Amino acid sequence: MELVLWRHADAEDAAIGRPDDERRLTPKGVRQAERMAEWLRERLPRDAVVVASPARRAQQTARHLTEKYQVVDAVGTGANVRELLDAVGWPRRGGTVVVVGHQPTLGQAVALALSGRPGEWGVKKGAIVWLAWRERGDGPSAQLRAALSPDLLKE
Repeated sequence: MELVLWRHADAEDAAIGRPDDERRLTPKGVRQAERMAEWLRERLPRDAVVVASPARRAQQTARHLTEKYQVVDAVGTGANVRELLDAVGWPRRGGTVVVVGHQPTLGQAVALALSGRPGEWGVKKGAIVWLAWRERGDGPSAQLRAALSPDLLKE
């Protein structure tokens, strides 16, 4: 299985009075999502499954990659790391799944998937962490395929 954890791009400040799940991408966030989606489209298999948080900013981010994404509560703003990983079938589902979600859950998922232990890892807005699960003769293991933030991609 391959798992791409994509933090939603830059969004409106929570202080503007809008409910958290209704916050939208900023113009900067739109550019971040466009750049990362372009990079991902060149590398993802055509049958990759995309799941997004119910939050507007996550769905707006996902929409730059595809219109065919699933909204999954288990990757929402109040997500629990184990529920998120279970919801997407990590590590045994097979295929490729892209999760568009939030901190701190995405960073916690990276820590747990790679180390097997809970941890608090940071994932920048608009960034991806691409993991792979491999079963080999010496046993199964999680591998880091890529970690990339949109500021490293050309506009």
